[in-house]
Amino acid sequence: MWLKYALVFISALAVDVVPLPLPPAFVIMIFLQIHFSLNVWVVIIVGVAGSILGRYILTLYIPKVAGKIFNPAKNEDVQFLGKKMKEKGWKSQLAILTYSLLPLPTTPLFIAGGMAKMKPYLIIPAFFVGKFISDTIAVFIGMYAAENTPSIIEGAISWKSISGLVLGVLLVSALLFIDWRSWIQNKKFKLNFKIWR
Repeated sequence: MWLKYALVFISALAVDVVPLPLPPAFVIMIFLQIHFSLNVWVVIIVGVAGSILGRYILTLYIPKVAGKIFNPAKNEDVQFLGKKMKEKGWKSQLAILTYSLLPLPTTPLFIAGGMAKMKPYLIIPAFFVGKFISDTIAVFIGMYAAENTPSIIEGAISWKSISGLVLGVLLVSALLFIDWRSWIQNKKFKLNFKIWR
């Protein structure tokens, strides 16, 4: 039975270690919990732990990847954004917690934090609280939906999952293509598409 819980952990980690807006880890947690009739609380704890480790690893390697694929100006721009987040103190923690509670992809948050070279301990605690709460709600709602719907697969491709994916792509695009320094310092909205090396 512990191998099935290990699969939950590895699956959540694999989804959250990738810097692309993939389906959220809770979708996999719901599927595995229902498919193997696993204890819901163990699935939530193990799945959230896998997600946290995946996001932690993402924040460690994304600065190296970003330095190779984005030009120095874009890296400096996102690092500036990260410095502003650090300056906000508890307000940043509250923003991260709030963002983690929303049904939005958290990939852009960790890409920004990693590219800005923020220490993971500045992001992870608030993310953990938000992730635990939001995944718990999502898993219980998913269980209810699965028990009351003929097939969980039918609900996997819905307007919500597609809009979540589109929103994730838009958030990553905003992170990459908005000139954040110009926005924050001069209140001028500028787009910059010349970000690649």
